[in-house]
Amino acid sequence: MQPEVKVKKPVRSKSGVTPLTVVLAPRRCNHGTCIYCPGGDFVPQSYTDKSPAVMRALALNFDVRKQVCSRLDALIKMGHPTEKIELIIIGGTFLQYPSDYQYDYIKGCFDVLNGVESATLEEAQRINETAEHRIVAMCIENRPDNCSEDEIKRMREFGATRVEIGVQILDDDIYKKIARGHKVRDVIEASQRLKDAGFKMGYHIMPGLPYSDIKKDIEKFKLVFEDESFRPDQLKIYPCQIVDDSPLAKIYKRINYRMYTDEEIKKVLFEMMELVPDYCRIMRVMREIPKEKMVGAAGSTSIRKEVEEELRRRHEHVKEIRMREIGFNSIGLKTDTIMKTIEYNSSGGKEFFLEVVNSDDVLFGLLRLRFPKETFIDEIKDCALVRELHVYGQALNLGEKGKDSQHTGLGKLLMSEAEKIARDAGYKKIAVISGVGVREYYRRLGYEIEGTYMVKELNQV
Repeated sequence: MQPEVKVKKPVRSKSGVTPLTVVLAPRRCNHGTCIYCPGGDFVPQSYTDKSPAVMRALALNFDVRKQVCSRLDALIKMGHPTEKIELIIIGGTFLQYPSDYQYDYIKGCFDVLNGVESATLEEAQRINETAEHRIVAMCIENRPDNCSEDEIKRMREFGATRVEIGVQILDDDIYKKIARGHKVRDVIEASQRLKDAGFKMGYHIMPGLPYSDIKKDIEKFKLVFEDESFRPDQLKIYPCQIVDDSPLAKIYKRINYRMYTDEEIKKVLFEMMELVPDYCRIMRVMREIPKEKMVGAAGSTSIRKEVEEELRRRHEHVKEIRMREIGFNSIGLKTDTIMKTIEYNSSGGKEFFLEVVNSDDVLFGLLRLRFPKETFIDEIKDCALVRELHVYGQALNLGEKGKDSQHTGLGKLLMSEAEKIARDAGYKKIAVISGVGVREYYRRLGYEIEGTYMVKELNQV
């Protein structure tokens, strides 16, 4: 029997999978530089050379194979299960890199996790379906104006299941002044295309931008969920800060710009968190930018924790997903679970948010089912789409028996309910945007691969 390894930093895998982050080589964005952006020559444009992930990548000359190997080894030594990996690609706008670089980068990640070099990306993916370290989810950071139909199809070729786009604030006037290089219309169109292709999608929101204020930030943030054109599945909230070497660092005095104080950031976060609905998860708050890289006072990286603790002290019920996950609510846990379904319209389609919760609204698992407006990908024409299936709790390796949520049959239960909803609505097929490493799971549920999706014929009752 192997000795039990104490998990270091267990929060990394408390949500059911183990994230492994790789960083792209430095490259300037095609549109130029947003005024708050610090890098671009020696590090990826939106990062500094003191960001932890970038420091690791720098030491390895941004070689993706070495990054994966190094990070995997570190996760194993920390005691994290590594059979279910979420690959996260950060840095520049990946879809703007040369095509050969993109395909080799993704293949390199699969090859290292497979432990064998493949001739093609397709071969590497087939091997990963049953490999020891499987990529069960893949996230790519992107821009709203790099989400064309062809670009989305390419991301599916890679095996991507989640896309995060930089939205910052829904205001064309501010976009122009901060040299963002796209418009709100691009956000709307990217949101619909991504959801209609089955992707889980996130927005990066940036309160405190130049030419905005707290009132405008909250007003524009309300649109994110009030307007059916948006309604993302997750958020990262990064208050604007003046970073050394950014264009903003050179002009902030001339334009009379002032960063929000910690108290102002907390005020904005309190209001934003209370507006986030049940179906959305706040992934992260505050960037990991060290104080020595800041011009003026740096925002505290513990602000999220302080805000959440205050909300719990006030006994205010926050609906967003992360605060409700079982992994963050295990003390005095009740297991009297029920399944709830929330229906809402989003980006031209109809969404069903299925969640398994207990009487305290602690979240054990969820599924996102979509009836798309239109589909431009042939293999999922006329299909209902499962955009996400996620069972929460501390990640386990394949074959490990679960206790509260992971590996207890919740995933199968949620899929069965999604199939019933789709069948009752008249759909004859249902498709899942499966990560490469989860295809075997869906095969056991009767799904077969079509293109890059797992598809099942629905027997009409």
